[in-house]
Amino acid sequence: MYRSNTCGELNVSYIGKKVTLCGWIQKVRDKGFVAWIDLRDRYGITQLVFDEERTSKELLELVRTLGRETVIQIKGTVIERASKNKNIPTGEIEVLVSELTILNESLLPPFTVEDETDGGEDIRMKYRYLDIRRNPVKENLIFRHKVSMEVRKYLSDQGFIDVETPYLIKSTPEGARDFVVPSRMNEGQFYALPQSPQTFKQLLMVGGMDKYFQIVKCFRDEDLRADRQPEFTQIDCEMAFVEQEDILNTFEGLTKHLLKEIKGVEIVNFPRITYDDAMKCYGNDKPDIRFGMEFGELNEFAKHKDFNVFNSAELVVGIAVPGANTYTRKEIDKLIDWMKRPQVGALGMVYCRCNDDGSYKSSVDKFYAQEDLAKWAEVTGANTGDLICVLSGDKNKVRAQLSALRMEMAERLGLRKADEFAPLWVIDFPLLELDEETGNYHAMHHPFTSPKPGQLELLDTNPGEVKANAYDLVLNGNEIGGGSIRIYDKETQATMFKHLGFTPKEAKAQFGFLMDAFQYGAPPHGGIAFGLDRLVSILGGQETIRDFIAFPKNNSGRDVMIDAPANIDNEQLKELNLKLDLD
Repeated sequence: MYRSNTCGELNVSYIGKKVTLCGWIQKVRDKGFVAWIDLRDRYGITQLVFDEERTSKELLELVRTLGRETVIQIKGTVIERASKNKNIPTGEIEVLVSELTILNESLLPPFTVEDETDGGEDIRMKYRYLDIRRNPVKENLIFRHKVSMEVRKYLSDQGFIDVETPYLIKSTPEGARDFVVPSRMNEGQFYALPQSPQTFKQLLMVGGMDKYFQIVKCFRDEDLRADRQPEFTQIDCEMAFVEQEDILNTFEGLTKHLLKEIKGVEIVNFPRITYDDAMKCYGNDKPDIRFGMEFGELNEFAKHKDFNVFNSAELVVGIAVPGANTYTRKEIDKLIDWMKRPQVGALGMVYCRCNDDGSYKSSVDKFYAQEDLAKWAEVTGANTGDLICVLSGDKNKVRAQLSALRMEMAERLGLRKADEFAPLWVIDFPLLELDEETGNYHAMHHPFTSPKPGQLELLDTNPGEVKANAYDLVLNGNEIGGGSIRIYDKETQATMFKHLGFTPKEAKAQFGFLMDAFQYGAPPHGGIAFGLDRLVSILGGQETIRDFIAFPKNNSGRDVMIDAPANIDNEQLKELNLKLDLD
């Protein structure tokens, strides 16, 4: 064996024992008559000692030639350390080295392989294999492993079966853009990489596998951001003979299990809120409820007071920012400028101070009396010392703008605490969403989502009012999972395709296999998929999923380490019967 122990396990109980260690040189410290090496592996750091009295001259000279990140094997005796380091588990001992073998030398690394590195993100992505040696990245990957194992344990204990589904499937027009793969053996035809195993897990329900799960790679060719990658990992689950309540209870259980086992946090309550109420109270469908600042609608108390900005608006709505009456006029002006950025798009903001003496001072005092402003405070839940921020305009736009302000103020006030966890279910989504550009409806989740019981008939008369038997699980303002009760009979599925603009021929071509399967005793079923990357990052107290992926892509969807995507040569193109027209 190369090693008898790891660099993280030796302690005073090993004193006097001979050991063999392997690892990377973190640092060499040479005092002339004595030298030390900090030897690092995945498990920790052990200090090695070499001195003139107990170490051969040749070995001491060799140590002085060694550079950082060189891989070595040593043999020696564990001794008590004179100057102890209480910050590491091995800090009470060191190894007096008798033999040293260089296993592989290293070039000078392009950045320091330490917790506080001097390497920027771009250079660390290019040399990701070095970055992984750093504790922050290494610990994130180990943390991800622990979450994955707890997921497998919980679902297996609940009777779920892990089943693999294909990666080479058929492209469909729904959802984001597919990554496509040309077939050499089927000229001119293409596979698609799955955006989700949706239809396959439904077919597994038809097949009688009544509890399925899979931790699975999925692919979407879409624009990237901090919480999105072209390839991502889902905890994909499906159950047969269930209603919505069964699924919510099962996956509340999974979330509670993860929070308890991974974070030591006991969560009892999983509030539920309808989509309509989430939009009305928070301005988005994944509200962060670790803090308040719920919206207060002010039409009744703000319109018809000779202030045309409010009078002409569809909605006047505000929030009470706790303690923000301390903001100076200059700070408020900067906040208004922040709201006017293109990313938010507000035209301006009205504000009202809630003074310590119980009076109110607003930026529109000449239009509103103290009694009016007191109503604003009542509706928004403002207290003494708070600042009421009010926006107006088209209801959908203004809610989104106020939601952005709510999250920004929570961030500034330190209300989004990484060690607090506040889950909730958002339910009763619209089944269909109107595309304002085309005037056509598309599925808000996907075309296999069932309408709420008793609402199927509304598809013909008022499709925009139909609610979906769908649900999202939100944690700390992030959607970590979403799913629905599925359609499981051919007639309902055909009706759904019709309202999504599919002709019967198109529906048959795209999804005939699923509709055929429904004719052979498909059970009622439903499921959910969690975004593992996002879930792990939130549990880890961070927002960027790249930090928890071993080899992530950058914001342009490129792997700068292996330089992918890349061109392929003409011979490969010929085999695939493809021609590249660069014009």
